[in-house]
Amino acid sequence: MNPQQQIPVSRQGLLSLLDRIRSPLYRNSLFLMVNSAVTAGVGFFFWMVVARSYDKWDVGFGSATLSAISLLAALSLFGANTTIIRFLPKAEKPVDLINTCLTVCGMIAIVIAIIFILGLDFWSPALIFIKQNIVFATAFILFVVVSTFLTILNSTYIAKRRANYVLIQDLTHSILKIPLPALLVLLSFHSFGIASSLGIAMIVAVIIGIFILVPRAEKGFTVKPVINRNIIGNLWRYSTGNYLSAILNSAPGWILPILVVNMLGSEENAYYYITWILAMLLASIPIATSNSLFAEGSHFETDLQLNLRKTLRFTYLLLVPAIIIMQFLGGWILSLFGPGYSYHGLTLLRLLAVSFVFFGVNSIYFTTLRIENRITELCCIYALQGFATLTTSYFLIDKIGTIGIGYTYLGVRFITCLYVVFNLIRRYFKSKNVKTTKINPEVK
Repeated sequence: MNPQQQIPVSRQGLLSLLDRIRSPLYRNSLFLMVNSAVTAGVGFFFWMVVARSYDKWDVGFGSATLSAISLLAALSLFGANTTIIRFLPKAEKPVDLINTCLTVCGMIAIVIAIIFILGLDFWSPALIFIKQNIVFATAFILFVVVSTFLTILNSTYIAKRRANYVLIQDLTHSILKIPLPALLVLLSFHSFGIASSLGIAMIVAVIIGIFILVPRAEKGFTVKPVINRNIIGNLWRYSTGNYLSAILNSAPGWILPILVVNMLGSEENAYYYITWILAMLLASIPIATSNSLFAEGSHFETDLQLNLRKTLRFTYLLLVPAIIIMQFLGGWILSLFGPGYSYHGLTLLRLLAVSFVFFGVNSIYFTTLRIENRITELCCIYALQGFATLTTSYFLIDKIGTIGIGYTYLGVRFITCLYVVFNLIRRYFKSKNVKTTKINPEVK
């Protein structure tokens, strides 16, 4: 008798499930999702502490400051995060690649942060308090640099298929930031105390990452300032394209809080920002599976179609129940942040949650474009999405408030999804025709 036939069916199913989870595609996806869930859970607690320690005006200004830091850090990356995931697995000099990315992006971050501070009167008068205090200005520059480093380090772990290190690093950062808001408010930091809480925690996490985690992921790594011109010369086209696409994709998320605080005031921005953070918990599912697909596709490009189908199934197996839960429990979760958050944010949260039905397909398709180096198409899609989201939101915010952002986000992602589904169907039938031609070589 075949030994496998002696194993009960239920046990065979369990063993099959365990084998799938052990595969790098699923394992890295799960670690990244656990990381998102844990850090989001800690993050909710952090924002509850903030919401109850600071008034709504400080929360509004503080969240806008964090959005500015995130925006400038993304501008400073210059595509290094995607470049590392794509090319580190097969790099001839992996240590030089990591150090070059850290050095170049760190220098860019300093320059961009200084330019932002000097021009605050023009692009965000609401944040002028940063420019008026030398301590705040210096800390702001430092926080932009370490935020840039944090993203590069996380990309390094993903590229090396060690997503568990992402969890360790981000969990360290998340836990450390919890007690800081209450301490900094006593030191009269006010709204900048919120940004400083995250910034100080990021500094500690980056130190742990550079000196402990990265050397474990990449043997022989030692941090040092390096600018390898050969690496820059070989990768700059791919990096530049991905840089542009990443900025176009993420710009609405960073710009909208600054737009809201300038158009509606800091209190409305507090309600909006907390709602946005809660909704982005759903985004962590397709983002995690897409990053894992990106890493696997960079290691084994020939298995892309198979991994794409696996990723789609796995994404919606987790995403659909999460969206349903958010529809029913979103109001209760928002109420934990304080009075008014549920009243002002529930409709927006439900609209954003539904939009992730379309976001999931889009995110996975965009990852295939990166793997196949179809960056021009990716940039065009992101440019149209970003332009449509920002311009439509601008007009709707003035008429119906932040709910307009929810309608815009849902509509833009739905239209993009129609394009993506059409291309995926076309690709599927094209691959079937290729297989049929190979099997029947006489077919002309």
